[in-house]
Amino acid sequence: MDIPVGADVQCTDGLCGRCTYVLINPVQREITHLVVQEEESPHAERVVPIAAVNETTPDMILLRYSTEELGNLDPFIENEYLREDLPDPDSAPAGFGTGAGGSYMVWPYATPTHNVTVRVETKHIPLGELAIKRGAHIEASDGRVGRVDEFLVDPCCEHVTHLIMREGHLWGQKDISIPVDEIDRMEKDTVYLKLSKREIEALPTVPAHRW
Repeated sequence: MDIPVGADVQCTDGLCGRCTYVLINPVQREITHLVVQEEESPHAERVVPIAAVNETTPDMILLRYSTEELGNLDPFIENEYLREDLPDPDSAPAGFGTGAGGSYMVWPYATPTHNVTVRVETKHIPLGELAIKRGAHIEASDGRVGRVDEFLVDPCCEHVTHLIMREGHLWGQKDISIPVDEIDRMEKDTVYLKLSKREIEALPTVPAHRW
């Protein structure tokens, strides 16, 4: 089973979104969840367990959930709005000078302020796991070689078996299938391989997908 990051997602009652990330346990080499951005406004992203995937094609992921069930799942990104008091440079009392940073000091020690609302985004990623998106960088042992296209998963145990490197790398319009055992480590937005560029060139290729 291939997990095409960036593919459309089909629920039991129709098109429901697009896969934006996969969540991976890098120790067990398992994909644990998908992140699906809903088709309908406000296009919230939902965390979907890998067990909910019924079938995949190179361009589509089919879920066992309805659109309503998808909408009831936990959000991937949670927004929190915090209020902060910032110095107000426009509220200078007559006869008072500016203090450090240009703010006006009011006797004896107060600084005029105004309230602002700051949005803080939090991504809900299980402890010890990583969120990998399509287009994440792939680094060989001797330099950058390409970007993540998709992952191949053994449906029996849900272990990642291969990483597919997207077309546009050094070797033309073919994607390259990289065994997961050749992954050295994964960090945010980057997958590091044990292989050199020359060793990667000798790996099997697969037809490039059209997106």
